[in-house]
Amino acid sequence: CSQRRVWVVAPLELSIAPRRRYPTVELRAETLNGATHVPVPSDGAFLRALLCELGLLDQHVFLEQRDSCTRISHSCVRSLATAAGELWPVLAFRRSGLIYACLPLVEGSLEPRPPLLSVSGLSQGLALLLGIMDYVSPSRKNEAELSAKVGQLRNLLIQACPLGTPLNTNIRGLSSSFEDIQEMPVDKDQPAWRSCSYKGKPQVNVCITEKVKCMQYDQSDVVDTWQVYGAVNCKCDIEGSAPNVTLSLTLPSNAPPLQDIVVHHCVTSVDPAMLMSTSAEPLHDSVYNGPYKFPFIPPSDSFNLCYYTSQVPVPPILGCYQLVEEGSQIKITVNLKLHESIKNSFEYCEARIPFFNRGPIAQLEYKVSYGQLDLSREKSLLVWVIGQKFPKSLEVSLTATLSFGTAGKEHPTDYVCTGNTAYVKLYFRIPDFTLTGCYVDQHSVQIFVPGKPKITASRELISSDYYIWNSKAPAPMVYKPLLD
Repeated sequence: CSQRRVWVVAPLELSIAPRRRYPTVELRAETLNGATHVPVPSDGAFLRALLCELGLLDQHVFLEQRDSCTRISHSCVRSLATAAGELWPVLAFRRSGLIYACLPLVEGSLEPRPPLLSVSGLSQGLALLLGIMDYVSPSRKNEAELSAKVGQLRNLLIQACPLGTPLNTNIRGLSSSFEDIQEMPVDKDQPAWRSCSYKGKPQVNVCITEKVKCMQYDQSDVVDTWQVYGAVNCKCDIEGSAPNVTLSLTLPSNAPPLQDIVVHHCVTSVDPAMLMSTSAEPLHDSVYNGPYKFPFIPPSDSFNLCYYTSQVPVPPILGCYQLVEEGSQIKITVNLKLHESIKNSFEYCEARIPFFNRGPIAQLEYKVSYGQLDLSREKSLLVWVIGQKFPKSLEVSLTATLSFGTAGKEHPTDYVCTGNTAYVKLYFRIPDFTLTGCYVDQHSVQIFVPGKPKITASRELISSDYYIWNSKAPAPMVYKPLLD
């Protein structure tokens, strides 16, 4: 949803008021558009081409490209004839004597032209232009106020659309905090990703989020699989054009190492061995075991400092699901066990048991050893709410007998889950816990700025695609791991 350029044009003065160039987006356009790329001309050439296309220049001269009956269009998306070729898609409209225009990035070839609905930057560009118009238009009758607002608009766009990506299209709302918005500094040490400067008490917020994916089959010929993916999110409110921060990730002594580490481009240096550790190879003695230190110059906004994976020895919850048909009834059994190494404190934990390609549940008899069982409104899904803790035994079970009515269009279908091939899907979140044991020691965060910064660190484990398949039916091939 990025923009290559944004313009506000005063056609009566034949001048471009504020305009923003985004060189990084232009480089992406050159790469993505390939041979069909058309560079943006100079402001003078663009202004003439735009006014000509809108019929505000040479209006008494017939131009086939503009005036041909085949060019009748009610769209605000224009194609401008330039010396380098057709510049498209230029989004432009005129309101209250000003022309608002932008050039969205097209992520692909321009020939043949893709459908407008596929260019995601058009909607964002239109919202940004409407926000600019809403901010400028009330001052149109007062030239002094208009001039002042146009001058402020240059700075407001730094915050509203840094690096070409619209983040806040409510320009009028930004104007209230104009005193806190500064012109892009000329400090040569300030990186491009620090779009604005922070003023205030230094503070750093760090959150480690790990997601665990799992496929359990409870079958001797199919191997269970599980994977852990971690992301370290940071928000650094620190004064200075290029503040230096160092953050360390710590693991318990017996924990498996982090692998497949990908770092944000703001990281200034890391041990190459850290980036070479991959889960594609079995763990061996030469694998990188830390320390995991990340020196970086933080962006102004929240960002993911790094991503990683890890080969943890066991999944957090072990399960067994059995579904069998007996005449017109179905009997199910679900057993779940929380591993003893896992923190028994959930924000939520529930198991959802869908029934595909069947009618609504007409009769239900069940017994749960712990928690509560609910039936969805559509009567095609059982929701077993385990709650915020497992019992002291760390084991829970559910048995149920179901019968079904006549299937209708509103009931779920699935081409994979046919017959007795079915699954239980787990949803849970454990705050202040990671499956790898990874955490951020607040005392290890180094910030080379005056004052004592406030450091806040948190972590969480979240389920993602956590399936337990019916062990009484063949496991679907599409979900089986690739075996040697």
